[in-house]
Amino acid sequence: MTQSLILDVACGSRMFWFDRADPRAIFADNRSESHMLKDRTVPGGLRSLEVKPAVMANFAAMPYPDNTFSLIAFDPPHLTVAGPNGWQAKKYGRLEGNWREMLCQGFAECFRVLRPAGTLIFKWNEHNVPVAQILALTPHRPLFGQRCGKSAKTHWIVFMKEVTA
Repeated sequence: MTQSLILDVACGSRMFWFDRADPRAIFADNRSESHMLKDRTVPGGLRSLEVKPAVMANFAAMPYPDNTFSLIAFDPPHLTVAGPNGWQAKKYGRLEGNWREMLCQGFAECFRVLRPAGTLIFKWNEHNVPVAQILALTPHRPLFGQRCGKSAKTHWIVFMKEVTA
């Protein structure tokens, strides 16, 4: 068995993965659920959404030792306003309670389990909260990023963990 060097800490339904069962990655999330979502673009008008992590874990308190992973994908929920039964909440999750502290702790945990010189890929959609407010939650400086999507509100941001002597 190959050692997993990649961690997706909030995998959801693994939407951006080319191979949703990639053996090089550990897929973690704090929820496991299945939904049938209305979708006019598919026959029958319903699409299945499966959130089935390999590991049940909260990204703000991960069960891994320090310096474990070479690459981490961090795509946390980004919606602060979403109905509990709405398809967006089911697909992306929701930010609730003291979500700023939760995301701050999530960044800290990602960098704790990331190896020195390891890469963190962070994805954020500005639907409810501007990316600048989110980046203010971590002391780590991003290397570069890219906006994408129909309204250019989705940001892919790359960080690298510092190598300390």
